[in-house]
Amino acid sequence: MVFFFQWWRHTLIRYRPLIVYAAAWTFLLTTMVVVLSLSAEIAFMNAVSPSSTFSSKCNSESVRIPSDVPSEVAVCLPGALFQLSRMDLFVPPIFAALVVVASVVFVQAIGIYEIDSEEE
Repeated sequence: MVFFFQWWRHTLIRYRPLIVYAAAWTFLLTTMVVVLSLSAEIAFMNAVSPSSTFSSKCNSESVRIPSDVPSEVAVCLPGALFQLSRMDLFVPPIFAALVVVASVVFVQAIGIYEIDSEEE
């Protein structure tokens, strides 16, 4: 058991620069995912809020949805369709985790930081 802890400590000390580098990239990628996803969500919520000029073409019980059609055509849907569901708790964190994992795999694939296995 003591051998395992000595080996673990030796490995951590040996690969400390790599661990710090990986932690920095993970923090940076996670922060970017959070900022980008929240900014898109805030922009959408501001656009569909009843007080925005974008939603002024709909009545008070409807929500105007942004679409690719010309701005003269207003796509208004009943506000009852836009309620929170249980999926709203699970999908964003899973998506964020998948984006971070894909980013890490991409960074690893292009070989920004490689370890020479011949050093041992």
